[in-house]
Amino acid sequence: MVMASELKTGMVIRIEGHIYKVLEVESKAGAAKLSGVVKTKLSNVRSGRLWEPHFRPQERLEDLQLERKTMEFLFAEGDTCTFMDPDNFEQLEVPLAILGPAGNFLQPGMLLPVEFFESEPISIVFPDIAEARVADTAPPVHAQQDSTWKQATLDNGLPIHVPLFIAPGEVVRVEVKTGRYIERARVERKRSA
Repeated sequence: MVMASELKTGMVIRIEGHIYKVLEVESKAGAAKLSGVVKTKLSNVRSGRLWEPHFRPQERLEDLQLERKTMEFLFAEGDTCTFMDPDNFEQLEVPLAILGPAGNFLQPGMLLPVEFFESEPISIVFPDIAEARVADTAPPVHAQQDSTWKQATLDNGLPIHVPLFIAPGEVVRVEVKTGRYIERARVERKRSA
């Protein structure tokens, strides 16, 4: 058991038989005779639905211990994606609902931690920032307008806003949670001998 005031992002808790992953936690202190409140944003690990309950800081919640195993992403088909255990080559199908928007950044061969509860996969841990290639956008503009943005489409089909100097074919770094452009990825240029 854990008190609501001790909740942290990434923890997994069970409420009324449903299992939730904690996405966000914000504690508000109470004033005078009022007790504080813990605001949370939770994701149901089976359905992917979001829930934003509030708890009293001293409220006890059931926290769950997870097993974490690094697995290799192989392919996505329909509403599932297949991962392989690199140690014993066993394959595992994971529902795409568990991945959420981060599923757009999956690439064959990626090694990602998969979290299990009672031998059932309940979440995939993605890095905060991923790299993706720009598939389509307007031609680059090399003016002094670094603060202006244009629409682009990444090779995974995700629409994004990028600075004017980004051209099709360039690799950009994107925040996985929000799909927001961070920066142009460094590309080493080949020198001709």
